[in-house]
Parts: sequence; C-alpha cells; structure tokens
Amino acid sequence: MTTIIKNLQTSWLKYATIGISGLIAAFIVTLLALIVTRPTLEGLITSITSSEIHFAIMLSLSTALISTILCIVIGVPAAYALARYSFRGKNIVNALLDMPLALPPLVAGLGLLLFFGTTGFGMGLAEMGLEFVFTPLGIIVAQWFVNMPFMLRIMRSTFESINPRYEYVAKTLGCSDPQALWRVTLPMSANGLFAGSVITLAKGIGEFGAALLLAGAIQWKTETLPIALFLNMSCGNLNMAISAATILIIISITALYIFEKFGGSSRF
Repeated sequence: MTTIIKNLQTSWLKYATIGISGLIAAFIVTLLALIVTRPTLEGLITSITSSEIHFAIMLSLSTALISTILCIVIGVPAAYALARYSFRGKNIVNALLDMPLALPPLVAGLGLLLFFGTTGFGMGLAEMGLEFVFTPLGIIVAQWFVNMPFMLRIMRSTFESINPRYEYVAKTLGCSDPQALWRVTLPMSANGLFAGSVITLAKGIGEFGAALLLAGAIQWKTETLPIALFLNMSCGNLNMAISAATILIIISITALYIFEKFGGSSRF
C-alpha cells in the first residue's frame, strides 16, 4: 500500500510539473503567433521588402557580427583564465564580469553614454574621429558590453568541461602552454565556441536598451531592427513594426535551435 501511495504521489508531481511547463510554452507560442499573424500576408511581405527594413537588417547584422568577434577575441582568453587558473580576487572578477547580466540595459547604456560623452577619454577618442555617441560605433560597443557575459559564461563552462590532463599530455610531448591551448583545448571547445558565437550574435541583433541610450534612435543612421520596431510603433506603423519583430523572432528561434544542438550540455 505504501508503494502505491508513493507511486501516486510521484505521478501527481510529474504530471503537475509537466502541465505547468506546457502551459508556459503554450502561452509563449500564443504571443509569437499573435505577432506573426496580426498583419495580412501581403502587408507583411511589403513591409519586410521595404528599403527601411533592409537597412535595419544590414546594420543589425554588421554591428552584431563585429561585436560578436570582439566578444570572442576578448571573452575566450578571459574565460580560459577563469576556468583554469586560481588567483587572488577571482570571485570578485567573476562577479564584475557578470554584472552586465544583472544591470538593466538602460543603466548600462547610460553608463556608456556618460563614459564616451563626458569623460576625457571618450572626448579624446571623439577628437581622433572615433565617435561612439549617436553613431553605429556606439551600437557595437553597447552590444559588446551587454553580451560579453554570455560568451564568458558559455566558454567558461566549456573549458571547465575539458579535462586539463589533455593539455598536460600535450606539454609533455613538447607543446608550450599557448600551443597546448591552440592545438588541443580550442579544437575540443569548438562546439561551445560555435554555440556561444551564435547566441551572442542573436543577442547582439536584438539589443535595444543600451544601444538606444548610447547610439540613439536615428532613422537611417542607427536604426537596427529593434530600433526600427520602436520607431514604427511610435509612429503607429504596425505592419513595419511587426515585420521587424517577425525577423527578430526567426533569428531567435534559429539561434536557440543551434545553441541547443551544439551547446546544450554547457552550463549557462
């Protein structure tokens, strides 16, 4: 009798938790379906093929690609150090590097705006021709700052999942530390790097808050897909706004699929 009661309790818990998960998933699908199916097919196609949306797509892709490369170049070495080495203040460094995840994007954007717009360093860069306030360069910096923790976390988990003995063996065979990293560890972390790059690229394309504060919402200049959605909703152009939202939804679904396929085992 006790066994039967335990089995019933387990079954109740199982189906209740599965049901909650299913309800949440159904709610998300409903929201996405409302966005995609709201305009007529003809109106949606007309908006997607417009020159404004094409400009927003190209600007989003180019800035997100550059910011993702910066995340890789800076984030991968930092993630390796955090995964492999122990040093004084490591926990503090970890917390600070994760800080952009906890900060509201608008707060991050405000900090970047003050840094590049009011400090001597930022004003010096502007005098040299590197202007970040209300320019596409500002979009890149905002995307990089907000999305760097995603690359760090994914690559740190990837490196931690690779046994350091592989590097020790490589060094006994004559490799230096950089050679062991380049020839052994990085090839073994290829799936994590690919998954991290895809999710960082998708997050960069969808970045809004920090980019809005630093680069502004200037049509035909700093108009990424999220900015295009914001501007067109402000003007009451629902079809154009939904077109931008539809493209962002497609990018998000594709990025999540790739992440689950290649990086699903990484802790995030």
